[in-house]
Amino acid sequence: MIKARIVVTLKNGVLDPQGKAIEGALSNLGFSGVGGVRQGKVFDVVLDGDDKAGAKERLSQMCEKLLANTVIENYSVEIA
Repeated sequence: MIKARIVVTLKNGVLDPQGKAIEGALSNLGFSGVGGVRQGKVFDVVLDGDDKAGAKERLSQMCEKLLANTVIENYSVEIA
């Protein structure tokens, strides 16, 4: 069994209204000095088998086809 974590974030230059809203909410809650909040997504995936190279390729395909919008998002795949 292979455990992996996929992190998807917006590319630099892409507006992040949710991150801006979180930044404002943190300020309203009294957390000063917080700036440049960006939000993203995390996927924890478990795959059958033990071929790490093959798993990384499959996970990248999952990102390209479904998990990330590669026009505006970057992704990274980490095998545990």
